[in-house]
Amino acid sequence: MRGRRRARLAVLTCAVMIGVGALAGCGGDDGGPVSLKWFIAIQPGGSIQKVAEDCSKASGGKYDIDLELLPTDASQQREQLVRRLGAEDSSIDLIGMDVVWTAEFANAGWIRKWAPADRKEVSRGVFKPVLETASYEGDLYGAPFNSNTQLLWYRKDLVPKPPKTWDEMVRMAEKLGPDNGGQIQLQSNKYEGFTVWANAMIESAGTQILSGPETVDLTQGPTEKALASMGLMANSPAAAPNLTTSDEDTSRLGFEAGAAFMVNYTFAYGSARENAPDVAKNMGAARYPGIVPGRESKPPLGGFNLGVSTYSKHADLAFDAAKCLTEPRQQLTVTELDGLAPARSGLYDTKAVKKAFPGFANLVRESIETAGPRPVTPAYQDVSLGIQDALHPPTKIDPDDPGPAYDELKDKVQQGVDREGLL
Repeated sequence: MRGRRRARLAVLTCAVMIGVGALAGCGGDDGGPVSLKWFIAIQPGGSIQKVAEDCSKASGGKYDIDLELLPTDASQQREQLVRRLGAEDSSIDLIGMDVVWTAEFANAGWIRKWAPADRKEVSRGVFKPVLETASYEGDLYGAPFNSNTQLLWYRKDLVPKPPKTWDEMVRMAEKLGPDNGGQIQLQSNKYEGFTVWANAMIESAGTQILSGPETVDLTQGPTEKALASMGLMANSPAAAPNLTTSDEDTSRLGFEAGAAFMVNYTFAYGSARENAPDVAKNMGAARYPGIVPGRESKPPLGGFNLGVSTYSKHADLAFDAAKCLTEPRQQLTVTELDGLAPARSGLYDTKAVKKAFPGFANLVRESIETAGPRPVTPAYQDVSLGIQDALHPPTKIDPDDPGPAYDELKDKVQQGVDREGLL
């Protein structure tokens, strides 16, 4: 990338000039562009490189965005960032934050809050649940970059009408039978994806895990209904054989191999078109299943928000770059190249989004509008691990008596809230 070459040349020039006392003038003070380091997870389609290059050009020579691409695994991404930020690493300017990191990073003092005028600009048209993930204690700490949600994917040649609830889906899959696609694919390994599933089930039942950063909610009646549905699913013959080790990729492969049902993110559609065209031509999309008949489900919510590091030496430029990177045209580039859902509602009427999500763009928009975000708390990592410890494997949940699972869940979540959860 041309910007990367210019930034490295500037560093080399600085090194040569140290002997004549000119180091203090490097990094933009001498008229050259400032190198802004953006730490973000790699995306296979090249969208990150493209928007970084576009915004570097648009800055008119004020800055170049130099990428530091993080691993695809969210836990590894967070570990690298936490270690650097904990050491007050001034080389970090911009941070691509998973939606569940905002409260932790803000509470630790690692990211800067957005000023009111800039906040209004990066919030314009953004889904309310997405803004919730980018905020902490009433202030905005992240500029929404992209969003994501899960849909119910099903085989239209096997299922004439998609189910509305998990229990209905289990019954339909059991009726189909194992020799006729009667299987449900989901993410139930002991990792963050399991927390995503549990949170969506609990939110869809009519309660929430936390009602505040340090306040456990988990109203008993609705929570037990959610847990009963998890137990019913896990102990059904419709469960995949690899249920307790499944993730987004294994569930994708299971659906492409012939399963009738799957809950997964939007990337699953493009994967099926490429890898299993016979499946893709019969692939239907529906709203994430609910728990209570007649009550609208609360689908999962993913995505990235952009934060400006507290330790950046170029915070003003970093805020300018974040505004550029989250503009509508950049969000559409991310959709076109990597199929990631925009964070702004109005973009779902564009040709680019309708092409990326053919026939289900409005469904994605509606799912994000009514999504159930995971808990916003500085102790999120501990809370998430507590949920996993309490409920995994889901086969241990008795659908006829979810009370013990509920007691353990509430206890583990309380333990998680009571910890610092920074490292």
